[in-house]
Amino acid sequence: MIPVGILGATGMVGQQFIACLANHPWFTVDWLGASERSQGKAFRDAAAWRLAAACPDDIATKIVEPAAPGNAPKLVFSGLDSSVAGEIEAAFAAAGHVVVSNSRNYRMEPTVPLLIPEVNPDHLELLKAQSAATGWKGSIVTNPNCSTVVLAMALAPLRQFGLKTTLVTTLQAISGAGYPGVPSWDILGNVIPYIGSEEDKVESEPRKILGALAGDRIENHPVTISATTTRVPVQNGHTMSVSVGLEHRPTAEAMIAAWNSFRGLPQELGLPTAPAQPIVYRTEPNRPQPLLDVNRDNGMTVTIGRLRECPLFDYKFVALGHNTIRGAAGAAILNAELMHTRGIL
Repeated sequence: MIPVGILGATGMVGQQFIACLANHPWFTVDWLGASERSQGKAFRDAAAWRLAAACPDDIATKIVEPAAPGNAPKLVFSGLDSSVAGEIEAAFAAAGHVVVSNSRNYRMEPTVPLLIPEVNPDHLELLKAQSAATGWKGSIVTNPNCSTVVLAMALAPLRQFGLKTTLVTTLQAISGAGYPGVPSWDILGNVIPYIGSEEDKVESEPRKILGALAGDRIENHPVTISATTTRVPVQNGHTMSVSVGLEHRPTAEAMIAAWNSFRGLPQELGLPTAPAQPIVYRTEPNRPQPLLDVNRDNGMTVTIGRLRECPLFDYKFVALGHNTIRGAAGAAILNAELMHTRGIL
């Protein structure tokens, strides 16, 4: 078993890390780090557990330590808020830790992989250039924004058709805002048509993820993305309405076949957190729905439906993914699994 640490362990993403790692066959949670107000306390006293799954007994009694390198194991998952993540993650990397981060701070740095293992596993090669550029003894690997993961996975199989343009409107769950999320008076019976800095992430991050490795840098994919991001009264699951323009207009059947047949290195290697089929197309006219589809394959599958012709682009469809699992903790764990098979850990 490989010992791992969790930065920001008391937060919602930190708790999801704990839940996803509870019975992991490779990784065991050995260290918890959090802010000053939590340090020195048993985890059960430092954090109000918010998930349906029970907090593991061994975690409940574990003492929360300062969010600083020292006692932490080599592999550290970060669920830190972006307001503090940059400095802390850099300190861990400089001290020799491998940080697998859910925070946005380093995603667009030229030598930091922005990784979805099914889509761009070769981007891990950037770590060679990262060491030279930063002088860190360790490294940082990031997973994308919770909406970006869903969009990038839906678009990845369409690259073969000459992906040109994408228009996306997201309907994002309140759990994406952490806890307590959005005040009930603001979100119940309402749609909030703005999430700070979210549209920039959705428009820029997929171009890096879908891009090609060129030596020690990434050549961004040329797709143009226009995004509108909204918050809706749903607990878990980011839904998005997507229109795409394609150079080589395929049949609808070819699009669906591309999604359903899509597999990547995690499936080839049988990684523990990888779903057997990472993208599932549902033929029912009223799917996907968060209540019915978001937990497919332990929340690691992206569900797509409602493919139809678009009068402005070529096709339009609906995509759904679990924002705190495939879009956060589960994504980072899958990244670490791939890194382990590549000898990075």
